[in-house]
Amino acid sequence: MSQRILVCGSIAFDTIAVFEGYFKDHILSDNVHALSVSFFVPQLRKEWGGCAGNIAYSLSLLGAKAVPVGMLGQDGHEYLQRMQSLGIDTSMVRLLEDAFTPQCFITNDLDNNQITSFHPGAMLRSAENDLSGQQAAWAIVSPDAKDGMFAHARRLHAQGIPFIFDLGQAMPLFDGKDLEEMLRLCQILTVNEYEAEIIEQRTGRSIADISKGLQAAVVTLGAQGSMLYEQGEARSIATLQPERIADPTGCGDAHRAGLLYGLTNEWPLYDSVCLGNVMGSIKIAQQGPQNHTLERQELAGILKEHYGIQHSL
Repeated sequence: MSQRILVCGSIAFDTIAVFEGYFKDHILSDNVHALSVSFFVPQLRKEWGGCAGNIAYSLSLLGAKAVPVGMLGQDGHEYLQRMQSLGIDTSMVRLLEDAFTPQCFITNDLDNNQITSFHPGAMLRSAENDLSGQQAAWAIVSPDAKDGMFAHARRLHAQGIPFIFDLGQAMPLFDGKDLEEMLRLCQILTVNEYEAEIIEQRTGRSIADISKGLQAAVVTLGAQGSMLYEQGEARSIATLQPERIADPTGCGDAHRAGLLYGLTNEWPLYDSVCLGNVMGSIKIAQQGPQNHTLERQELAGILKEHYGIQHSL
């Protein structure tokens, strides 16, 4: 079986600002119906981003064969060249000259809460990027245009390629019926705690119940680690304390990369989620979603020391 990993999702530029205060002090629950706030952000930077770009980056650090499936715009030539310089297979990345590359505008406060706005640009045509005929051991359908996510999911399912459904920032686009269809197509669901609650509300089913129809469901809990659900049974996986907390942007994507690496190498699900936790802790210690680095030998030592599992990387 091919060890390629198809990484479907957005490839975007992230413009990240830091508000040197707390959103909770300025967003008053009694006045949300008439919200008008402004944040002074003296720190600003532009980063390589997008879920597919971030996941592919972390997979490349792990030595995996990541194949991002996404769309860039007329301003995306440099991003394409960067991925190629990292050894990432860009054969499924399309560049559209009549659109802009997707742009994500993120503001973090001092509690690492985020307010995000997103311009989809070329991503709106992601369904045109047909992955039919591609071979892969695993895939992930991460946040993208809704029709693109469904197109990729249906094509992967038709080809028998197992995939992870990563709802993420696409959450507002999916109602209960949409979610149920995606859950019928995928093998694994990955969400954070808030997204898990929304899925439970919209489907009328608990994550534990949903996991009975899947290979697994994984819920990331930030500083509390992760929960792995298999056949309705929940298992808590402790977090790994990061060296420092610099920036949460892209932590979920780094976690997905660790999970995908483990699955592709036929690790047990528990071990794969442990690697995801480690990757998230490494990422959060660095600014931006694609500036972290790692030594694979050191990573194997961390897995053994903190989780008691042993794998070669």
